[in-house]
Amino acid sequence: MTDHPLRAILNRAAAGTFPAADMTLEILGSPPGHADAVVAFSGHNVIAAPVHPAEVRAQLTDDDPGGPMSATFLTWLGTRLGTTPGMVDVVLVANGVTTTTELARREDTDAHARVARARLHRSEVEVYSDPAGDGVVIIGRGLAGRLEVSIEVHPDRRGGGIGSRRAKAALSLVPAGEPLFAQVSPGNVASLRAFLAAGYRPICSEVLFLGTDRFPALVPDKIGH
Repeated sequence: MTDHPLRAILNRAAAGTFPAADMTLEILGSPPGHADAVVAFSGHNVIAAPVHPAEVRAQLTDDDPGGPMSATFLTWLGTRLGTTPGMVDVVLVANGVTTTTELARREDTDAHARVARARLHRSEVEVYSDPAGDGVVIIGRGLAGRLEVSIEVHPDRRGGGIGSRRAKAALSLVPAGEPLFAQVSPGNVASLRAFLAAGYRPICSEVLFLGTDRFPALVPDKIGH
């Protein structure tokens, strides 16, 4: 997997070292994988997409650190990239652990809607479930090559803590110590509670842009607000 500055930023945040809250905007060019992105930390924004800094400066004001995550800017960026912005997600992370798990690898889930969606966002997708078959756990390589997890619990089994247990069990499916990232819509409070209860920590928010053309990455640039 090709290294990209965004991967390093995310890994440092996962370890508790966040970008300085210096009102800076970093423009890093496209990361490897299926998507470009705008990522917002406290007082620090990152655009990982094939756009020139001068274009961005023309769209944002110096006194609005929230500008890169505004609907106006995200719509402009989607148009510029020839795609549409995805939803704003909270990004949470926890580290892989060395424990056993009852989750077993599945090879018969290609028709599952959640799995099909995961393949649009990720590579190296693996699907797991427990013996009761009350849901699926999906692991894959997503934004900037990071490991990502998504979970679906059968509608008839929701509300009993299964989601939280599956989120925690997913940490046994990745190398010990490696950060595992989850993206959750802020309005999906049930999923947000499940990941928080499983020990995942919120580190940033992000918007993905799928289906963009892959131009050569530009030289990293920083814009101070």
